[in-house]
Amino acid sequence: MTKEDHTGLPFMKMHGLGNDFVVLDARAREIDVTPALAQALGDRHRGVGFDQLAIMTNEADDLHLKFYNADGSVSGACGNATRCIARHVMQETGQSSLRLITERGVLTAEDAGDGLTSVNMGHPQFDWADIPLAHEMDTLSLPIEGTPVATGMGNPHCTFFVDDVDVVDLATFGAAHENHPLYPERTNVQVAQIIGDDHIRMRVWERGVGITLASGSSSCATAVAAARRGLAGRSVQIDLDGGKLHVDWREDGVWMTGPTTHVFSGTLTSAFLAGLT
Repeated sequence: MTKEDHTGLPFMKMHGLGNDFVVLDARAREIDVTPALAQALGDRHRGVGFDQLAIMTNEADDLHLKFYNADGSVSGACGNATRCIARHVMQETGQSSLRLITERGVLTAEDAGDGLTSVNMGHPQFDWADIPLAHEMDTLSLPIEGTPVATGMGNPHCTFFVDDVDVVDLATFGAAHENHPLYPERTNVQVAQIIGDDHIRMRVWERGVGITLASGSSSCATAVAAARRGLAGRSVQIDLDGGKLHVDWREDGVWMTGPTTHVFSGTLTSAFLAGLT
């Protein structure tokens, strides 16, 4: 049995519908998070593996979250990670609701009962400059084959509506459109199939990550895009490869509800951390 490493860095591994995260708690200790650390942690063979890395800090008595993608780039929003962390903090404190500060702004999370957690991801962005796109255009019908919809949800999104999402070669399709010149900051790519007025099947390619089993901000963007196109109502079930989310576009923002899982807690060894310098 090896001696426990007390000089390492504790972390939590969580997921929402298979969209997985490493969470570092910097509320009580300072953690120097660099792109190199994010990339090393995100390596599923030599690190821990994740779709996003989330950092928790306290500032002025508010809980702040910052997100990194597996390639080390910063992500402006991560809905499923926000729900996972909100559930953790609510269980920790006994609260049934709380505020979280992200680059997206102030987000509200609530215990939705039956083990589900809801988060208000804020108002969607439709203006080309806010998403952002390369120049002015109609965000409801982009000049790209397939006429996708552009939506900002803290991250840029590009949503294609197709007849059958499962026949799309998402690895090729997603990689090609993530770096489309109309998206100067790259984009998350969704392919969505309308099942009914309140039911959508969706698959997702996330910028800086690749194919993921689920994506909260992508689910919100797809629900909003479908409602804007008149393809579905404002309250829908999204079927993802990893499970189901409910998205409700209300007057106060886009609410997303689903399950969360805290898989395990662990410690990054001092030797692993030293190898990053």
